[in-house]
Amino acid sequence: MQYGQFCPISKAAEVLGDKWSLLIVRELLMGASRFNNLLRGLSSISPTMLTKRLNELCIAGIVLKKKIPGQKGYEYFLTQSGQELVPVLKALGVWGMRWAREGMPDADLDVELLMLYMERSVDPRQLVGNETVIRFKFTDLEEFKDWWVVVKNEQVDTCVHDPGKDVDVYFTTDLRTMIQAWMGDISYKQAIADKRLLLVGQSALTKNISRWLRPSIFDGIPPADEIRHDSMMGAGI
Repeated sequence: MQYGQFCPISKAAEVLGDKWSLLIVRELLMGASRFNNLLRGLSSISPTMLTKRLNELCIAGIVLKKKIPGQKGYEYFLTQSGQELVPVLKALGVWGMRWAREGMPDADLDVELLMLYMERSVDPRQLVGNETVIRFKFTDLEEFKDWWVVVKNEQVDTCVHDPGKDVDVYFTTDLRTMIQAWMGDISYKQAIADKRLLLVGQSALTKNISRWLRPSIFDGIPPADEIRHDSMMGAGI
């Protein structure tokens, strides 16, 4: 879309204002580089639309498309222009945490996206031994309710089929609670106390989950209602 204005905000919106563009940049910033990996992080986008948006971002100089050496297909990387969007996306995320997360409908609770984030958030360096298996059971889902995360050395893989391995940590909860705990809206300790989360496993892993399962980068950002409440209390209202 062309706005016909010299304002830099309007010019930036012409490049990044189309549906999916910023989320594609988000996925590239989080380490996705191949087409199928991008599709995984953008579960409701069509392959045709993803191709179209990637081509547009390449033309705009935000993304660089490179042939995979010795293989079919391409990889996609952010250019310097794309990398400079990091603070922009972080600021947008902070605003969203404060002002746009109230009353989140169930339709927005995407278990596949959550488990992709779980996979990306595991820090193998904080786990003991060569292999750790984490199982998630979502009590409110009929499909894709069971997930396994297998960490072997530095490799982290997620699957929906039992890998046949001994499980080190079990998470049993509903999807909303797990999202809220990872995002920082509720602590794991509080979720357990409220009986919204059942956590079973070795105490070395269950006592400090955030040590090996890194929280969202937006963890700790209070919603707008909490900010307004604190301001009113400080003013004696």
